[in-house]
Amino acid sequence: MIAIDLGSNTLRVIQIDCEKSHYIAEYEKIVKTADGLASTGIVNDAAAERVIAAILEAKTKFDFEKHPLKAVATEAIRKAENAGAVLGRIKKETGVDFEVISGEEEARLTLLAVKHRLSQLHYASQNFVVADIGGGSTELIFHYEDEVIVRSFPIGIVTMAQRYQTLEAIQKALPDVMLSLEKFCAEIFATKGELHALVATAGTPTSVAAMKLGQTYATYNAKKINGLTLTVDELDFYLEKLLAMPFDKREETCGTGRSDLIAAGILIFKHLFGILECDKCIVIDDSLREGVALEGCRGMLQK
Repeated sequence: MIAIDLGSNTLRVIQIDCEKSHYIAEYEKIVKTADGLASTGIVNDAAAERVIAAILEAKTKFDFEKHPLKAVATEAIRKAENAGAVLGRIKKETGVDFEVISGEEEARLTLLAVKHRLSQLHYASQNFVVADIGGGSTELIFHYEDEVIVRSFPIGIVTMAQRYQTLEAIQKALPDVMLSLEKFCAEIFATKGELHALVATAGTPTSVAAMKLGQTYATYNAKKINGLTLTVDELDFYLEKLLAMPFDKREETCGTGRSDLIAAGILIFKHLFGILECDKCIVIDDSLREGVALEGCRGMLQK
């Protein structure tokens, strides 16, 4: 089973052996789908071309014809006024047909992947909240023993960085931008009780975790990232460390074109820590693409 996740900043592909629930191969490429989206409302031609080039490159590493394939697109395509035209062009030039999924469906599939990884790490708690801070949206998943509550918010590291330009402006805007998220969390806590176990996935927490382990974008190792603990104080420490680096070192650490986005993401992530009243989190690399693959495997095995 092959799964493709077209996000607001990155295209991610994974292949899974359904019989063994074992990940065989993976691929990701920074494509900046949402570049300029905040100001224009469209996915521009250059972004579409980067996505197409990445898919064609992935096709040299995966056999899209031999294995079942499921491709999903998220917030950037959800928002884009020209989504239909862009996806039509991608299908015509690559043969890959993307399904645009809702934020809630994105959260559900991400939870599936996170729970699968937590079980492999022998994480026992059934009460936790998953934070998935993406390029164009943030999904919160409250996982109680008897209920799962999900909500997607249009708050992402790409859109925030492009809309507010500087870290100072982002920091100033966050209380207002994240007010609806804060009210949602307060309502959940009032009715269901507080959760102080935070699980974080997506590029911001994994990038900070990689810095903690001395990894760069080129040497990133998800196996060492999964299960790592980050504290809120470490967010400040690694943001300062990142900003003190020369630009080329920042790009080497975070990936080309990602360092400013990760810095913005750290500010969003720290604000979220405060809202959730947590001082640490568990970092999980697995997210939407793994969830899509796992669900695809379940469907195949049930036939």
